[in-house]
Amino acid sequence: MNMWFLLNPPGKATIHVENVDEFKWLNSSYSPVLRQLETASMKEYYFKADHPTVSGSSNLKYRNPKYLSMLNHLRFYLPQVYPKLDKILFLDDDIVVQKDLTGLWSVDLHGKVNGAVETCGQSFHRFDKYLNFSNHHISRNFDPNACGWAYGMNMFDLKVWKKKDITGIYHKWQNMNEDRALWKLGTLPPGLITFYGLTHPLEKSWHVLGLGYNPSVHKKEIEHAAVIHYNGNMKPWLDLAMTKYRPYWTKYVKYDHHYLRSCNLSERSAHPLERVNELYAMLTFEDTL
Repeated sequence: MNMWFLLNPPGKATIHVENVDEFKWLNSSYSPVLRQLETASMKEYYFKADHPTVSGSSNLKYRNPKYLSMLNHLRFYLPQVYPKLDKILFLDDDIVVQKDLTGLWSVDLHGKVNGAVETCGQSFHRFDKYLNFSNHHISRNFDPNACGWAYGMNMFDLKVWKKKDITGIYHKWQNMNEDRALWKLGTLPPGLITFYGLTHPLEKSWHVLGLGYNPSVHKKEIEHAAVIHYNGNMKPWLDLAMTKYRPYWTKYVKYDHHYLRSCNLSERSAHPLERVNELYAMLTFEDTL
């Protein structure tokens, strides 16, 4: 990655590439996720294929080890990764920045820690979709109808973060979820918990989501968005990608670059399989609704 930016300097931006292996503070005595990953029960749950089917957890997606990747959970350690910063703009790796994001720096978060676009236009993006409200720890502390929000493009006030001890809140709930009774997978559920009451809603045009699973995102929304997000399985660099969304990503790809030629990426016209994938996405999305 260092070599990529040396050969492709990004204008006036300063690039600093971190190596997670050099974070000596990130160890199992400090991080609950690392400690949990080392337990026999967690290894059996995530890495063994012969465990019995349990009601509510038989879906294979709940057993995907990527959800315990420390690269995912590093978002809860931003002040430790960047101790000298007071504010940071967090971007996922499956987004495309289409417009200048400088304006985000001056958005007033009104004392909140997290600036994010809310996603509760549909009922299935409320808290009860992500958290187990049959557990008294969840039902006592959170509103099941509270609005969810999106990771992928977030403004974080690290000064307020430190004051509120956000990482400590995350550690508390991650420890309580060792048996996966509060939520099943991912970093969004603990994010919703950790930043509960501490999230300021951003205007939706800053961050338009769903290009990796939702075939119904309007073209006008996409074109007006500052950031578009291919969250979901149908990433633009995969054959699974939805044809109508791919060009917003491919137009930035230098296909003749010698590094990219070894990445099995090809600039091609729509394949019949892609239309099948779009129809499948539409069916599954409507089924979710």
